[in-house]
Amino acid sequence: MKRTIPFFLLLVITGLTAAAQNQDDPFRKRTYLKVNPTTIINELDIYLEQDLSEKLSLELGVSGIYTDYPDFVFFKRVDIGQRKPGISTEQFVEGRGLGFRAGLKWYLFRRQSAFNAQGTYFQPVLFYKRVFYPDEDVNFENSVYVNSADKNVYGIQFLLGRQIKRDKFILDPYLGIGIRGKQYKYTRHNINGNTITTEQNDLWNVLPSLHLGIKVGLSL
Repeated sequence: MKRTIPFFLLLVITGLTAAAQNQDDPFRKRTYLKVNPTTIINELDIYLEQDLSEKLSLELGVSGIYTDYPDFVFFKRVDIGQRKPGISTEQFVEGRGLGFRAGLKWYLFRRQSAFNAQGTYFQPVLFYKRVFYPDEDVNFENSVYVNSADKNVYGIQFLLGRQIKRDKFILDPYLGIGIRGKQYKYTRHNINGNTITTEQNDLWNVLPSLHLGIKVGLSL
């Protein structure tokens, strides 16, 4: 009997300790794979988010750019004093590129019952994009001249969002502001009467930006 009581007490203490640990530390790190359907008109954005703690997570993204036509529409319809590059509509439409981004999410409010990082968050994001435009031939007096161009984009965003998890499904709506610098390098040939002129330029535009969208995905 005397041996049974200490063994019973040991079981009780072990059970209470495990229960206390579960109550104090319900957090479990998770990895999330997401896409951004709001940018599908010109690029495919894929994100991988990794929980670091109850309040922080790291989000990395890669973008496959298959057209830069929205940039052309912006220059065509919005004039806020930005300098316009000498790139044709066809080159904008056929632009191809890659983008990379990295952001640190700081969860401001998290439900006590949450087992992973979810809730309202603030996120600064750094990103870079490189776009290559196809060459365009210009014929003049049996000579061929080549119009060429490419673009570098550097930027920072400050986003406020709320990540919601239902089973394995993730919804991540967000809004924010940012600033981006676009560097266009291009060579353009223009025919003026009986002469052809060559324009080579390294043009910069630095503009503010607004962001509103949603990411969807799965918890891995």
